[in-house]
Amino acid sequence: MSVLVDTSIWVEYFRNGNNLKRLDLLIDENIVVTNELILAELIPFLKIKKQKIIIELLNSVGKLQLNIKWDELIDYQVKCLKKGINGVGIPDLIIAQNAKQNDCEIYSSDNHFNLLKDTINIKITV
Repeated sequence: MSVLVDTSIWVEYFRNGNNLKRLDLLIDENIVVTNELILAELIPFLKIKKQKIIIELLNSVGKLQLNIKWDELIDYQVKCLKKGINGVGIPDLIIAQNAKQNDCEIYSSDNHFNLLKDTINIKITV
């Protein structure tokens, strides 16, 4: 099974080495994937910091094709609101949808994914 590594984990990893061992293990197992949305959140800052090698490495990670189904995202939001879950942004919903479509786990430090876990039936790695 692949693991879609969310922006929050990459930021912690590059900034202060948090999640170093866990992410290194996933990379060594060759099960880490990303998507264009996550890269769009990461790469601009890395370009400003002139982190060309890191950008190249991120671009070499397997990418899941984004197949956004807007009606499904609306349904996710309705389910969240009915459960009192408010404030989950569209980018997080797109990432959750992408992982679900590709039967991937999500690795994130963003609590939104824990809130979404049971609501829309996504898999979270710990």
